[in-house]
Amino acid sequence: MIGLFGGSFDPIHHGHLIVGQVAAEKLKLASLRFVPARQQPFKSGQHNTSAEHRAAMLELAVRDASNTMVERIELNRPGPSYTIDTLKQLREQEPGSEFVLLLGADAAADFPAWKEAEAVSRLTRMAVLARPGFPVPNFPWATSTVEVPGIDISATEIRRRAREGRSLQYWVPEAVEEYIVAHRLYLDPE
Repeated sequence: MIGLFGGSFDPIHHGHLIVGQVAAEKLKLASLRFVPARQQPFKSGQHNTSAEHRAAMLELAVRDASNTMVERIELNRPGPSYTIDTLKQLREQEPGSEFVLLLGADAAADFPAWKEAEAVSRLTRMAVLARPGFPVPNFPWATSTVEVPGIDISATEIRRRAREGRSLQYWVPEAVEEYIVAHRLYLDPE
């Protein structure tokens, strides 16, 4: 089974990586794919960096991780990035593969508003990632709930720290911090 962990990843941080690894271990995934959205439908116009910068940081973050990769499928289509389109395309490209969509509790709460939510639930399994202190919504489409650690790191805080010229050490992988500094990302006010 292949795990699909989608999001803005603006930027990717250790919280994303740890939660992804825990989910992969608990679900016994053959591989984990981080799926950066070109344009998240619920965050239209809110991305702070280009899709290519976000994907490049993801590539750096997972380059040494076994069975983990960046799935660029949504970057190769014009936005907005709808999960239903991604799943249909992946099933076409990899007809024998079985996928599980990894959803945070917040994404699971919004799931009924997704484009073709019912069709998404028929095309893939779904696992809700349950963090301490974040209630898991009544989510009838979930095939499993995975308890993951509560890591209090947010992309918003990382962007603020970068804008203020503060260190990102321990917040993001070293190569991601170097990329942010080299490309002068997140310096403009949000």
